[in-house]
Amino acid sequence: MVLGAVVIAAAVAALMVVASRSREGALTHKQGMRLVLWAGGVVPTVVLLTLLVSTLPAMRPIRSAPDDLRVRVTGEQFWWRVRYEPPGQPRLDAANELRIPVGRNVELLLDAGDVLHSFWVPGLAGKMDMVPGRTNRLVVHATRAGRFRGQCAEFCGLSHALMAFDVVAMEPAAFDAWLAAQRAPVRGGGDGARLFAAHGCGGCHQVRGVTDGTIGPDLTHLGARQTLAAGMQPLTTAHLMRFIRHAPDVKPGARMPAYPRMTDKDAATIARWLEQLP
Repeated sequence: MVLGAVVIAAAVAALMVVASRSREGALTHKQGMRLVLWAGGVVPTVVLLTLLVSTLPAMRPIRSAPDDLRVRVTGEQFWWRVRYEPPGQPRLDAANELRIPVGRNVELLLDAGDVLHSFWVPGLAGKMDMVPGRTNRLVVHATRAGRFRGQCAEFCGLSHALMAFDVVAMEPAAFDAWLAAQRAPVRGGGDGARLFAAHGCGGCHQVRGVTDGTIGPDLTHLGARQTLAAGMQPLTTAHLMRFIRHAPDVKPGARMPAYPRMTDKDAATIARWLEQLP
């Protein structure tokens, strides 16, 4: 593709040089029409057709196999529900971050829980719509470890622009160890877990071993994520406290209610507890 762009640019530059240096009347009408035909029609057609044919193999969809990891990603206003479905193992819920192994095909099952969304990770895969009541399939294959930024690419409401996520590609052994560790429930919790339950947070959010809500994002391993509220802010105690108490102000249209009567002390205790969940 780069070579084709260079050829086209060089041809255009050459024509400009020739045209600027030619004296008036150097070409007859017939010669001029022939030049337009070849330079403006035949040559660009051949170059573009060559580019198309050479890039078509790279556009073929990747096929999945029965033993490939499957991950269901559901777009919600305005966050991402993630469910790992490894073959032969129980499913595992997460949110707002997707982890995949390098060098393995991963089949993403994409749908929406409310309105139209669109899954887009420019550095890893193409854009695919997420439609309520329909599952679209996208197979991705990471060739290197790293973090890839994703974004909802279909307007879905007030906080559409604030609906991002990260795809973390990990070496296979590290991914397998991470997936196994994610199954461990949270043990203990002290005042943070007690206040989390007392304020009704567990009615919407799951923290395995503590609460089992499914309406909102799973928070079992929130502390391992780099961002809060679907890639909106860095994960810090101050940002967590503000989001807990004033979610609709921080993220317009968010379905999480505000807790204006919650004290700063309670919010800080819950935030610190969530932040340390591994």
